[in-house]
Amino acid sequence: MKKVDLSIDFCGVKCENPFFLSSSPVGNHAEMCARAFDAGWGGIVYKTLNIESSFKIVMPSPRLNAYHYNDKRFVGLQNAEQITDRNIADNIEDIKNLKKNYPTKVLVSSIMGFNDDDWRTLAKMSEDAGADMLELNFSCPQMARKDAGHRIGQDFNAVTHFTEVVKKNTNLPVMAKLTPNITDMIPVAQCAKDGGADAIAAINTVRAITDVDINNFTPLPNIHGHSGITGFSGAAVKPIGLRFVSELFNSPTLKLPISAIGGIETWVDALHYLLLGGRTLQVTTAIMRYGYRIVEDLIEGLSDFMIERNILTIDELVGKAAGKLIDPSDFSTRFQVVSQIDENKCIGCGQCFISCQDGGNQAIKFDSETRKAEVDESRCVGCLLCKHVCPVWDCVSHKEVDTQSEKHAAIF
Repeated sequence: MKKVDLSIDFCGVKCENPFFLSSSPVGNHAEMCARAFDAGWGGIVYKTLNIESSFKIVMPSPRLNAYHYNDKRFVGLQNAEQITDRNIADNIEDIKNLKKNYPTKVLVSSIMGFNDDDWRTLAKMSEDAGADMLELNFSCPQMARKDAGHRIGQDFNAVTHFTEVVKKNTNLPVMAKLTPNITDMIPVAQCAKDGGADAIAAINTVRAITDVDINNFTPLPNIHGHSGITGFSGAAVKPIGLRFVSELFNSPTLKLPISAIGGIETWVDALHYLLLGGRTLQVTTAIMRYGYRIVEDLIEGLSDFMIERNILTIDELVGKAAGKLIDPSDFSTRFQVVSQIDENKCIGCGQCFISCQDGGNQAIKFDSETRKAEVDESRCVGCLLCKHVCPVWDCVSHKEVDTQSEKHAAIF
């Protein structure tokens, strides 16, 4: 049996696997990053560097609030975390030591300046310390000053300008980390490319409110009686991340490699991002919950999938599903589907009947005596709501109908 190769070239930098820590609390200093490298992560995007003489970072507290839904815990995580609050000298020393001790691992220095001199200085210091690449943080949604973070990422001219400033002052590959708190990411990504960006990282966290304390009428996290609209991450944002990554990959003009971020917990999540155009994959929230050890499952799961299908390299996966995304105006309406319920697997709960009656096309009959559901194919429009609400995973399936030869309720 051939062995799969999980290595990937990203902007000319060879990565032993596509799995990276994203710039966040999980890569805050050398001791943490060393443990991540030892666990098997291919690379780290170090927590965003700052020049404290330009702006001293002081974190609020409490700075986190987990989003739980019904009995499911930690569906997502809201944070009020900013960039590093450690001084630049200590961070640069940590980067030097990490590259000395782990020369084959990839270390990306994430930087955020507040003026041209800051960006230039941070880029040069990172390169001198041995960083393999730079990530420009144009996207942190909760910076405690109003001329930084996602506000810069929404300013097209600023994105082009600061990218250009960095590119003129470094020999390292540069990727721009962009905000999802924008209607369309393609124009701002193009602005980063115009400034010389070699790659795009997306997405950063989505601005959100996760909860409200109904006893004192205060949104959470409650920071001394107040809260804010801050960054939301975790499994709940994965669909948003997949959308932006696929759009970036499919852009006919951008054509830059993508470092994909957003809700990656399992090897299946990782595979989804690869298939939609990501080349490297950054993780934070899952690490905060489960620890660095999840990389073992990511590597094993992806490797097993590739072995089963005789896929030998990551390049064979990148973007393979993205080309199947089309505009809704181009959807085929000739071929429709009809739901099918397996009588032997039906547990008689009636949920499909209720949902179809009140939210579908009233195409399910329910026998209250036998407690069995049945599809009225003459009314079924193939929305598959019944499949999605059924508590038995494989009870509801569907068949395809060619409407040129058969009648279907979706076409009058």
